[in-house]
Amino acid sequence: MLLGLVLVNYYIGYHLWLLVQEWVPGSSPVLFWSLFTVVALAYVIGMIPWPQALKPAGRLLKVIGSYYLACMEFAILLLPLTDLVYLLLYWSGKVPDSFVSDAGGVLLVLLALFLIWGSRNAWSTVVRNHSLPIAKSRGTRKPLTVAVASDLHLGNIVGNRHLKKMVAEINRMQPDIVLLAGDVLDDSIEPFVRNKMSEQLKLLKARYGVYAVLGNHEYYGGSIEEYTQVMKSIGIRVLQDEVVETAGVYIVGRKDKTAETMEAGGRLSVPALLEGIDHSKPVIMMDHQPTGFGAAAQAGVDVLLSGHTHRGQIAPNHWITKRLFELDWGYLQKENLHVVVSSGYGTWGPPIRLASRSELIKLEVLPEGRTRYSEEPVTAKTVLV
Repeated sequence: MLLGLVLVNYYIGYHLWLLVQEWVPGSSPVLFWSLFTVVALAYVIGMIPWPQALKPAGRLLKVIGSYYLACMEFAILLLPLTDLVYLLLYWSGKVPDSFVSDAGGVLLVLLALFLIWGSRNAWSTVVRNHSLPIAKSRGTRKPLTVAVASDLHLGNIVGNRHLKKMVAEINRMQPDIVLLAGDVLDDSIEPFVRNKMSEQLKLLKARYGVYAVLGNHEYYGGSIEEYTQVMKSIGIRVLQDEVVETAGVYIVGRKDKTAETMEAGGRLSVPALLEGIDHSKPVIMMDHQPTGFGAAAQAGVDVLLSGHTHRGQIAPNHWITKRLFELDWGYLQKENLHVVVSSGYGTWGPPIRLASRSELIKLEVLPEGRTRYSEEPVTAKTVLV
């Protein structure tokens, strides 16, 4: 993998060097390759635990590196096509002298459009509305409103500004329950604590409580105990293979699948987790990674909420996630189980999305007797781009 990464970046750097030579004759190759190497490795360098005095520089490098990751994917998609055009012109004997300059200019314009559009998709949030009928009683005919957010990835890139917008949007829903379906943190808890992001999260308002589960990135960060204590201090309970009964429903929080390899006890199976509950009441379960739909359906789960995939975040990655998961985004009904997988609110790496949007989920859990699934029509504001 490391060798492949080196070769890919050499391929990109070589093409960029050709353009620099064309536009700035006499440029120093040593200076160019030194700067390019730093930028190409900036995300990794930024993750190094730097001394306190150098931490701001490390954070800057991580931001630069995150955008480079988006540029790298763009280059992987379009540079081979550019080379193919060059070869066809070369074989026909019609390569114009200005090919490198013209092609480079076109690619840079397309890259700028890609970054602008992708940034808009990442920071401009849509709300997906789902009405889910459940043939169980929670003791009232009134629908239950549940706000769901997954994959916030709060850290050096997704910060308080985006978080503040999320809190305001969720509070406008006037939810009965708020559920955070994993990856609230982007690995390290340090920026979350330093920027006092918990002060924003504690402004979430729900009649019957706010609950969260762990995602793979909370495990990668290695600060689960500190994170759960911070969340507890602001009234948000992080469920780790736990069940809570509230508002006439069960809220089930599974440990992330990562626990199976990173935690000695692994995680409980769904049947073990639901043992002893009253199955005549609705069961809403959060499991960060969208797997095991059949097991959840057989165990009596009514609504399964997941995230993790980001719907690939940047196209055409969604073709990969679509093949890796039974459902990588959207809605699926499996027997009596309603599955909703969110593309997430924040982003991992570059704050760029293509064929994917930053989103929040609003669920209306309908009372017993309503048996038809429907998704509310989205407005022009919420059309997927």
